[in-house]
Amino acid sequence: MAITLVNLLESQTLRLKAHTDFSAVGQTPIEWAAVTELRDPSPFLSGGEIVLTTGLRQTSIANQENFVQTVHGAGALALGFGTGLSHRGVPAAVIRKCTELGLPVFEVPYETPFMAITKLIADALNADHLLRLERLLKGHQRLASTLLAGGLGAMLRELARMLGTEVILRQFAATIHGPELGIRKWHEVSVASGLRDRCTLYLAEPYQHEALVDYAQGLIGLELANQARLRESTRKVTGQVFADLLAGTLTGHQADARLQGIGVVPSQPHSVVLIAAPAGQEKALRTLPIPPQFEHIISATVDDRLALVVANTDGASLADGINEYLQGAGVIARVSFGGGYTQPNGLRWSFFEAIEALRHGEQLNTPSKLSLTSLLLAARDVPLQALAQEALAPLQAFDTKHSAELLGTLRSYLELDGSVGAVADALGLHRNTVRYRLQQISELSGYDPTTTADRVQLWLALTALDLN
Repeated sequence: MAITLVNLLESQTLRLKAHTDFSAVGQTPIEWAAVTELRDPSPFLSGGEIVLTTGLRQTSIANQENFVQTVHGAGALALGFGTGLSHRGVPAAVIRKCTELGLPVFEVPYETPFMAITKLIADALNADHLLRLERLLKGHQRLASTLLAGGLGAMLRELARMLGTEVILRQFAATIHGPELGIRKWHEVSVASGLRDRCTLYLAEPYQHEALVDYAQGLIGLELANQARLRESTRKVTGQVFADLLAGTLTGHQADARLQGIGVVPSQPHSVVLIAAPAGQEKALRTLPIPPQFEHIISATVDDRLALVVANTDGASLADGINEYLQGAGVIARVSFGGGYTQPNGLRWSFFEAIEALRHGEQLNTPSKLSLTSLLLAARDVPLQALAQEALAPLQAFDTKHSAELLGTLRSYLELDGSVGAVADALGLHRNTVRYRLQQISELSGYDPTTTADRVQLWLALTALDLN
């Protein structure tokens, strides 16, 4: 432990003598000892040290008072005045000024060299520093072993015990350890995990910086990064099961076995919740952490979407909770869900309903009843994207070159049940203009929108284009 003024004055070998009251700062640890004979030593003082001098240049009362004023202004803890050289005793002006300013002053007899004082302080500081390092090393070992043995939660509980304060860890908008923040004051420590997850460690105030927290900060970041990599790997494996199921290549007993392998009991109803990120941000879903209350839910990455499977028929509650979580975290994504069904095919239907619901384009999308169109679009073995490309690419090219709005006219014609008059009113066109555009659509695409069979083909192509 660092030495204090009281410890210094109680040393029998130094034989120091106090000339003022030390009670205010007597138990304050001494930062260092500065020996000086300068009139103004302030540039060389940092505060918290004791200043030792023989008063060589303090030959007048004014000089003595100015020196005391300077030492006090620099934040010195106390003044040690050596006697027997320049002065027989501590000058009265020095004692008077120190008393006035509240700066403790003590006498250092001729027989006591300043080096003896500085050595005693240095030895105490070194011993204190070594003790802190030993404690810090033990703390590091304790936190690391606790993390390995009990996980992140156990390590954070141990950190709270060692610091003697409450600890909270939040990632995105969810508390993953500790109580809710409430109105209490907290010291915030940002945690870097290699991801843009806005992870923060909160330590209850009053808080003084501890080097142990710096080490814990690194351990937490490393553990969260490891968890993210594990989530990505697990979701990729689970997603392959779903991909095979959705493609229709996984059926019968094989489907039951593989679903049970990822935690899905086919005989129980399950709902699928889908999370879709904007283009270019899909990678974030691979490692997106799920709030603690939903950690038991199966998650998988399927076609750059995050699929969550809940073992009940109420996907709405999960979708609502996930949507609220994403909004609170500032994550831009759309959420949808499907109905709850049993058996592998039921899981496919729920997934297809969730895909269809995403087309609504809302933040939270409620499914409609699954349609034949949705089933065709979700089937991997139906080449609807090729159909869309074949039928609509010529229209897109023509629109780009001539600003003809053929694609928009076709969309309106199909949505308005093939009524030329309704399309003309909706688009502000003459009916003959609408008929002329329909003729151009027929010539360019090879499908006549005025006939039922070709109209179905064009509707499927437009829907596939929208999903793509």
